Amino acid sequence: MQNVFPGEVFANTADFDNGIRQVLPRYDEMLEVIARCLPSTSQRILELGCGTGELSLKILNRCPDAQVIALDYSPRMVQFAQDKITASGYQQRWTGIEADFGTWANNPEKFDIVNGFDACVSSLAIHHLEDEMKLKLFERIAASLTQYGCFWNADPTLPESPALAEVYKAAREEWLVQQGINLTEISAKRGNSTTQGYSSQDQLACLDAHLQMLSKAGFKTVAVPWKYYGLAVFGGWL
Repeated sequence: MQNVFPGEVFANTADFDNGIRQVLPRYDEMLEVIARCLPSTSQRILELGCGTGELSLKILNRCPDAQVIALDYSPRMVQFAQDKITASGYQQRWTGIEADFGTWANNPEKFDIVNGFDACVSSLAIHHLEDEMKLKLFERIAASLTQYGCFWNADPTLPESPALAEVYKAAREEWLVQQGINLTEISAKRGNSTTQGYSSQDQLACLDAHLQMLSKAGFKTVAVPWKYYGLAVFGGWL
């Protein structure tokens, strides 16, 4: 099995867009919620862990004046996203940077990234950080935003109890059955996730812990605009 960075999931990047939609319930709906939570007048947006560029595309479609600066530590993901953004005609409004956002959180001075973002977004990436680093990242995000700026993140969360863990697992399995997914087929396309920089295998935190971290990081209003069992979109405003 080919080694991949945490978050890359599949050995072949071209398998990601279809594969993630098969194994993750309501993937597009989840990303759409993030795009909707951004003011349509947003001009500078920072994306952490851009993956194949799906969230970037939704944001660029929704915010006509937005410039997106996207960080991802995977060179193949950055290239794949760049090609997709270019094919959609948005290349003038999108900049991909090959970088670990954990390093950005710890050593922002090493990056040529000017603060003053109207918004920051992330999807399916931050859950690979330890909780101490999650908090540090949230603090760095808060410091990078303009006054009244916002941050929205989509991630799996830790079930609050063993009973809920069973509920979430059953819902996920039911989704797979409804979609007619062949798990063996999907599993054969997956890579072997190895630690990269500050990220490793899933290091989930419960939703309440995330909200407390956001408040501690300086977000005055925290919210959960979308939740589907163990998946959530959460964030807030300064």
